[in-house]
Amino acid sequence: MAYGEFSSGTVNSEKNVLFVNHDHGIGLGILINGQLYYGKSGFAGEFGHIPFFNNELICHCGKKGCLETEASGQALLRKFQEKLKEGLSSAVMRKHKQPEQVTLTFEKGELSGVNDKTFSHPAEAIMYLQSIAGPFAIGRDVHVGDTIIGIKGRVGFEAAAPMVILKAHHALEKHVLTKWQLSWKDQLAQFYGNWMHEGQILDPVMRDIEAFLQHSQQQVTGKVFVTLMPYRFQVTGIESAYDLMSSKFGKYGEMNSGWSGEDVRGFSKIFGNQTMIWHQVNEENNK
Repeated sequence: MAYGEFSSGTVNSEKNVLFVNHDHGIGLGILINGQLYYGKSGFAGEFGHIPFFNNELICHCGKKGCLETEASGQALLRKFQEKLKEGLSSAVMRKHKQPEQVTLTFEKGELSGVNDKTFSHPAEAIMYLQSIAGPFAIGRDVHVGDTIIGIKGRVGFEAAAPMVILKAHHALEKHVLTKWQLSWKDQLAQFYGNWMHEGQILDPVMRDIEAFLQHSQQQVTGKVFVTLMPYRFQVTGIESAYDLMSSKFGKYGEMNSGWSGEDVRGFSKIFGNQTMIWHQVNEENNK
């Protein structure tokens, strides 16, 4: 990172540079006469691991009292969480003392409405939802992933509306899609996201996957009810004409209205027939 800043011309004509990275931890890059300085063992610049404090806090490097234990992003988060546990409230909690109910409307998988408002384009709905959910400080996280060159990368983000939409959309899908639609969609979506991230959007297999994904969304229509709270949210229910979870088809548990005990015994025999054959064949051959 230090060399990248140096190469981009950020420090102009300077040749001797100290680059401090204040993030999850605290790092220091050293350039002397335009060259990276690694030190005798390759660990020069471990600025965050200099013992500064007599606090008995163990750093992830194994030492106590390092600068990172009090001044890093991780330390600031720890202090914030400790204060909340002590009963102190944040500005977000003081502003939003009561939960807020939000209704999201989906049409064929795309967000088309928020509460009583409808939108001609999903982007407009997303921006409107962001204006509602953003003040609750929802959707703050750190993503760690792989890059095309083999190294891992980390990025912090805040995306209130997208996080709420993803969870709500998935809840609706679980109600209106079959088991195998859900299973294959998860697998194909994972591949699609990775391949697109690596710049392979023109690969013809992407068109094939898109055809499946688009078809899978034909019945993903309905309303999803969400409760917004400071720093978190909860999907509380869905409403859809395509809901497959209906008591008229049967009930989960001991009681049902769709089949008898004899039906269940017959189905169990048929469903387990191949496994039974496998065991019989192997028992006969092992005698």
